Amino acid sequence: MRIIIVGAGHTGFQLAKYLIQEKHDVSIIEANEERAKYVSNRLDCMVVHDIGSNLDTLKDAGLAKADALVCVTGSDEKNMIICGIAASYFNATRGEEAGRLLKIARVRNDDYMNLDHPGGRQIMGIDYFIHPGMEVAGSIIRAIEHGVMGDIFSFSDTPYELGSIDIAGGSAMDGLALIDYRKLVAHESLVTLVERGDDVMLPSGSTVLKSGDRVHILSDGKHLHEIYQLAGDIKKPIRKIGIAGGGELGSMIAEGLLEKDSAINMKKSEGGIFPLLKSIIPKSRRVVIIEKDTLLCKTLAARFPAALVLNEDISDESFVNDEELDNLDCLISTTNNEELNIITAVYMKSRGVHRTIALVAGDGHAAIARHLGVDVVIPMQSVVVDSILSHLMGSSVKEVRSLGNGNVELLEIEIGKDAPVIDKPISVFKPSAGGLLLLVNRGGESFIPKGDYVFKEKDIIVLIAIAGSYPEIEKYWRADT
Repeated sequence: MRIIIVGAGHTGFQLAKYLIQEKHDVSIIEANEERAKYVSNRLDCMVVHDIGSNLDTLKDAGLAKADALVCVTGSDEKNMIICGIAASYFNATRGEEAGRLLKIARVRNDDYMNLDHPGGRQIMGIDYFIHPGMEVAGSIIRAIEHGVMGDIFSFSDTPYELGSIDIAGGSAMDGLALIDYRKLVAHESLVTLVERGDDVMLPSGSTVLKSGDRVHILSDGKHLHEIYQLAGDIKKPIRKIGIAGGGELGSMIAEGLLEKDSAINMKKSEGGIFPLLKSIIPKSRRVVIIEKDTLLCKTLAARFPAALVLNEDISDESFVNDEELDNLDCLISTTNNEELNIITAVYMKSRGVHRTIALVAGDGHAAIARHLGVDVVIPMQSVVVDSILSHLMGSSVKEVRSLGNGNVELLEIEIGKDAPVIDKPISVFKPSAGGLLLLVNRGGESFIPKGDYVFKEKDIIVLIAIAGSYPEIEKYWRADT
């Protein structure tokens, strides 16, 4: 694909890096000269130093032959306007036979989300809006829904989920050879990935799990907690939830937890933007918001009367002692300072808070936070990039997610009508770079494929693959190869 990215901030840079690794033709437009030079020196792609709202600039970046335009500047309005300019240019210069331009705009204003495809129409030619806050809040709420037992990935119309857990020393899984896994775990499940230090492994029967390994296990969601117990994790009911930081993201999380009709709960997954999330906090649970800004606290107290709003600084140890926050079942740290989020989560765990969630910018700090014992780490950039990629990778790819600090990809794919793999056995799927078929959803029935599995049209498959191997494995379901 030929893809133009407008905005070379952290998200634009990470997105471009991934797409280049997957052998896509990428052009970047960046208005800041210093940032443009930085990106140009580090990425193998065209970098245009200019403003993206200029049509001539878009043309210089290859708009005439582009397949997709992704606008991730710091301005919602600029992102929308650039998409509108590109849409007008395409409508005037290219016929349907030449293909169409996919246009994605990142926005942070909640009001713009209400413009998304009303009545099936496009607004300003934009195909998809990406709202970072809602994407991240959705991820956090899903983690709480599953007991904050590690990263949890759900899949379309299936009870199966992929959960991650660290192997505790002395647990039943410490020293377990995977050839004996079935003797320990009776339910149908699969160990899909093992992270050991800086190494990421697609395991085999000879792999032996060790204390400190982070393993990713596919199982029916209702059995995951039993498997987690075998890994040394003890599930505890989450009744009292603390949110450190009452800004935009903290407010969204509180809204998703407390309000049944919130935007996060009600936004459907149609168009691939947000999953449908149910209100998960029963009356017996409490939400505590800790925010040091006095005026913001007054706003939060009026907006969330069911929550306890504390006008305090979460980094103040005396406050932690005075307010007895040690009895929280879960603390979510969502301030604008990712180092503070990590430190707060680690410190509160040392004080007895059973589960912690920390928001960080990217995968680098995420690895540090997990190593320090934070239960769930949400790398904001990766969540947003994964959401954008799910729209970019073609109609057959329903979802893309990153695992193993970005070294591994989890792909959810629908087998199309003329896919080369149709009516062929699972044995044909042998990517040289490494890959594993994890799950199949056929007509609403889900199963982990065995040796007798044969690919069929409309099968929705979930596979795990080494980053950078997509161009090779794509040949199995892309009809024109």
